[in-house]
Amino acid sequence: MSILNKHETTLGQKQYHIALAPGDIGEYVLLPGDPARSDRVAKYLDNGVLMANNREHRTFTGTYKGIKISVTSTGMGCPSAAIAAEELINIGAKTLIRIGSSAALDPRINIGDLMISTSSMKNEGTSKFYVPDCFPAAPDFEFTHELIMTAKEMMDESEQKVYIGVSATDDAFYGETPEFLESLRKLKVMNIEMEASALYTIGHLRDVRVACICGCSGNLTNSEVIYTKKNERLAEAWDKEIQVVLETIARFEEAKKAKK
Repeated sequence: MSILNKHETTLGQKQYHIALAPGDIGEYVLLPGDPARSDRVAKYLDNGVLMANNREHRTFTGTYKGIKISVTSTGMGCPSAAIAAEELINIGAKTLIRIGSSAALDPRINIGDLMISTSSMKNEGTSKFYVPDCFPAAPDFEFTHELIMTAKEMMDESEQKVYIGVSATDDAFYGETPEFLESLRKLKVMNIEMEASALYTIGHLRDVRVACICGCSGNLTNSEVIYTKKNERLAEAWDKEIQVVLETIARFEEAKKAKK
C-alpha cells in the first residue's frame, strides 16, 4: 500500500482546481477573492489574456512594465484560497499578493482606506492542518516593506489613507458577535478578513513570498457598513490597491536586479 502524497503528485502538472499548467502564469500572482476582480486587474495589465475560468478560480496573465504577472481569484475563505495558493506554487508562482476587501476595527479607518497586514490572527481552521495553532502567521518582510513604502508614496496626495497593523483571519462572516468583535478590538486588531493567515502559513512552508493589502469595506467599530447598495468608495480602493501592488512588483524587481 502506498499512501498518496498530494503535493508531490501534483507538482509541475496541470492543476485540478485552477485548471492551469506550468507556463500559464507569472512568478507574481495577485489574489482577489471575487472572480470579477480578476477582470478588474486584467485591465491594468498589458496583453492580459484569460488563461482559465474554473470553479471560483478565474485567471488572467499579462505584463506590467515588462514583468509577467498573473491574477487568480481564490473565492471566499481559507480552504479555497489555500487550494489556489498550493496549485499556483506547484506551477511556478514565487510571490502571492492578496488584494482584498476587509472590515476595519480601528475606529480611525474609513471606507476606501487601504490596510496592509503585518501579521494575522488564525481564527480559522485551514492553517491548523499545516502548523500548530501557536505558530505565527506573518507575511514576507521584504515584499511587505516595499508594499508599505510604495503605498504611502502613491497615496500621499489622496483622500484615502494607508494603515499598517495586525489583522484577524476569520472563518464565519456571520458568526462574529459584538462580543467577539470587541475582544479583537481590545487587542488592537486593525481589521478582519478571511484568507491571509492561511496564505501566510503556506507561503512560509513552501518558501514563497506572500503579502496582503485590503481596501476597507466598512468599519465594524463605528457600525459604518454598506451591505444593501453599491460601495463606491470600496471600488475605488480596489483600483488603488491594484495600482499599488503592480508598482510594488516593478520596484521589487528593479531592486532585485540592482543587487545582482
